[in-house]
Amino acid sequence: MAVRLMVYVKTLVVIVLLGVVILGGYLYSGLYPIGADTPHNKLTYWALETLRENSVARAAKAIPVPVDIATPSRLLAGGPDYNEMCSGCHLRPGRAQSDFTQGLYPAPPNLTRSASEGEADIAQRRREHFWIIKHGIKASGMPAWGPTHDDERIWNMVAFLERLPELTPEQYQILTARDEEDGGGHN
Repeated sequence: MAVRLMVYVKTLVVIVLLGVVILGGYLYSGLYPIGADTPHNKLTYWALETLRENSVARAAKAIPVPVDIATPSRLLAGGPDYNEMCSGCHLRPGRAQSDFTQGLYPAPPNLTRSASEGEADIAQRRREHFWIIKHGIKASGMPAWGPTHDDERIWNMVAFLERLPELTPEQYQILTARDEEDGGGHN
């Protein structure tokens, strides 16, 4: 019995080592099409999407949401930042795409559209938006704004994101205008 167990263990070790060698050879071969104009295969896309969704959900789970998140002052404060920092990729009301978004892969989500009907946990969605804005997403083009923006400013953008799907192009233009006294730039 012990001999049979040792044979199984040795076979398993050989299979694992062989898998590592094959994977390493593939990674170093350069055979995978890495260009942004060639989509990932379904397995790779599924793995990356699953990893991203679960990683963000776990990381954001314990972030406290401000009680005043839905106030008009946050909406007004977050609008100009969204317009300057986000609308190029995530669009604005009345736009379905831009030259820039057509060349990005994976394509950034169009944040002017409503969240999926299945999303019941608004607080968790808020936490995830905050985390993504603050920390970014590796290899996706989504920058981390945390190094240059404090949490208050990021929460203001989260508040704006909640209302964005409801805005007309005219309302968007009004809410995203930056005050002349504000300096019109980023910290």
